[in-house]
Amino acid sequence: MRSRSAARGGRPLLLASADMESRLIQVEGGVALHVGVAGQGPDLVVLTGGPGCVQYLERDEISPPDYRAWYPEPRGVGRSGGGPHTMEQAIADLEVIRETVGLGNWIVMGHSWGCDLAVRYAIEHPDAVTSVVGIAGRGPQRDRSWSEAYEAGKATEPVVDIDWVPEVHESLSDSFTVWIHRPDLWRRLADCRVVMHFIAAGDDIRPSWPMAQLAALVPRGRFSTVPGVPHDFWFTHPEMWTKTVTNACAAS
Repeated sequence: MRSRSAARGGRPLLLASADMESRLIQVEGGVALHVGVAGQGPDLVVLTGGPGCVQYLERDEISPPDYRAWYPEPRGVGRSGGGPHTMEQAIADLEVIRETVGLGNWIVMGHSWGCDLAVRYAIEHPDAVTSVVGIAGRGPQRDRSWSEAYEAGKATEPVVDIDWVPEVHESLSDSFTVWIHRPDLWRRLADCRVVMHFIAAGDDIRPSWPMAQLAALVPRGRFSTVPGVPHDFWFTHPEMWTKTVTNACAAS
């Protein structure tokens, strides 16, 4: 995984935009979650990776134009309250945010592990999800050859220093493993009618075949690749990132 500085320890190098609107939304357990908001237009919720990373995509310069983008910071991370939690809780938090701000549905865009969360959100709440745009995801797998390829390429990956919380990472990772072992997972994916566009970063050290498989499995799936960009191309190639996200949302 890309370089990440442990949260609440060293100072994170990537900070959210000071110009973006900031809201605190109360969710289960009396926890307040930070949510950044930018733009006007169709609604789009943006999920970051890790799991357990801060909301590193909350930046005006890469927010897709002509959309109202919502940037929740996960429970227990950064400016949000709470602590370690499961994927079920993360999805419940998204639903409380959506209902609190008065939205019937929204496009769900996820990067890295956020792509995997977006897929689970769509199959469990299809009426709330207009479409999924998943970028550089892992896919619902713990394949040994995938992990070996990732480990072999780590030294060549561009370093992007992102604040994260190890305890949140661990709890969500454990919950992810439980989810991908569910006997009905592939049946539910094959039955899900939500439009899903999976996008690989051409120079990502993470193999893209799990996303290609997902695109072939879900009834309204699509797979494409952005050539010549690494996993975190939101940071290394921000103009290409914005173009990719905007075009994918428009086509969904």
